[in-house]
Amino acid sequence: MALPPGAARHVQVLRLQPGDALTLFDGSGGEYAATIERMGRSEVTVQVTARAAIEREAPRAVHLAIGMPANERMDWLVEKATELGVASIQPLMTAHGVLRLAGERADKKRAHWQAIAIAACEQCGRNRVPLVHPVRALAGWIDSPPIDDAERFVLSLAEGAHGLREIRDGAAADGLRGACVLSGPEGGLSAAEESDAIVRGFAPLSLGPRVLRAETAALAALVWLAHP
Repeated sequence: MALPPGAARHVQVLRLQPGDALTLFDGSGGEYAATIERMGRSEVTVQVTARAAIEREAPRAVHLAIGMPANERMDWLVEKATELGVASIQPLMTAHGVLRLAGERADKKRAHWQAIAIAACEQCGRNRVPLVHPVRALAGWIDSPPIDDAERFVLSLAEGAHGLREIRDGAAADGLRGACVLSGPEGGLSAAEESDAIVRGFAPLSLGPRVLRAETAALAALVWLAHP
């Protein structure tokens, strides 16, 4: 079989040769042992020999819905969230968000972030690739977040928000249901957005007394909730 262009390029950069062994994955779980058969100018063909049912997923599936941070911070967030075991990523446009995407530009950004997730899986040995959903406005997404049977949380600085340890201990006793975490961009969610989330069943979740950067907050919640 011929490798996809990205994987073939990776093999060529590593200067592998016919007869060398490879480990392949298709993003849906498990791994395949393979051997390089031929190295062309732009094409690499391999012989797949066996499949191993190896899993490296986090104990709890955590989905991140993120008010997109600006510049390259969203790239970094997608990469690190993938390494840390995120189940899926929903990029959102919010009231305080700087990044505004629509149409072809939004499609290109989504494809770019999905490629980052694939590359992060290749680097860390993860064999299930998290899905990066199409960019949406928070106002439309929050009415029907597409995560079935998952607890819902919104990161909040408000008094009375649940602490991470409280939520994590509850998850351990609740059979590790999945979780969906809504996190704002730089400046956080607006008061109206946070209120709307709470009305729709998102429990306010505190990360402690300090104000974290948007990308730091999302990753901190991911690590704590994915490994109760």
